[in-house]
Amino acid sequence: MSGYPQLRPQASSTKSVDLPNGSYGVPNAMLHGFQVGRASSGTGPQHPLENSEKLWDEHQFKLDCAMLKNSQGLHAPLKLHMERHITSQITRLPGLQSSNILLDTLTGKDETVEFADILNTPGDSELMADVHMMMEARAGLL
Repeated sequence: MSGYPQLRPQASSTKSVDLPNGSYGVPNAMLHGFQVGRASSGTGPQHPLENSEKLWDEHQFKLDCAMLKNSQGLHAPLKLHMERHITSQITRLPGLQSSNILLDTLTGKDETVEFADILNTPGDSELMADVHMMMEARAGLL
């Protein structure tokens, strides 16, 4: 099939979330939150199309990269991967929500209206934390 991925995305395995232990061997819930993965670790997709819809964007990108590789060479998908990686690394300080407008423009999500665009706006969330503590945690000092 000349290097193209399968047309239907395959189901992925479930991953459990492990909280990093603090200095006394106990997970530090103040820095890393409560056990967010405990309730959802055993659940899987309920419908066969649920996993397909969740992975649709990623699968379309793989198909596009395969077509670009076959038509233009290896440099075209590498350039797209590099651009996506660089734009996904651009963030604001911890505690401030980032819009990721450049990544949305590259992926084409700026032209679609989704659930999160209307009812899950980051400006409406209440995030109160010490910015210095969050920067130290990001830098790996805590």
